[in-house]
Amino acid sequence: MSVVLGYDESPGAVRALRVAIEVSATYGEPLVLVYGAAAPGGLGEESTAHREAVHEAGRATLGHAVRVAGEAGVRTTVEVIDQRPAEALIDAADRHAARLIVVGTWGESPLRGALLGSTPHKLLHLSRTPVLCVPTEL
Repeated sequence: MSVVLGYDESPGAVRALRVAIEVSATYGEPLVLVYGAAAPGGLGEESTAHREAVHEAGRATLGHAVRVAGEAGVRTTVEVIDQRPAEALIDAADRHAARLIVVGTWGESPLRGALLGSTPHKLLHLSRTPVLCVPTEL
């Protein structure tokens, strides 16, 4: 089993990282760090360059989380996935037999999340894996 974390360096994700590390350490399970890197559609050289740039940004972003988890003695796996964040997290959770998915929130209202399609809102409705939503510290 594992713990899957959606990480993008947002304030909510930074706090969620701390919680995910704590859960991973408690259960002695690896932490799967996921970055959903769905690039806009299109074909051709420009699209390929944009996709590569998004992937590079994702790997750089996840590097911070790898360092923090490593300092806490938690093993990590990094995945930059060509899907939107919620889809990427569900896919990773299924493939890694995740105990749970951890995501940060921005403190937006449930109505706004439903209307705009926030990642936590989507996960709560689509994931078969339990979802832990960590609020941003105020």
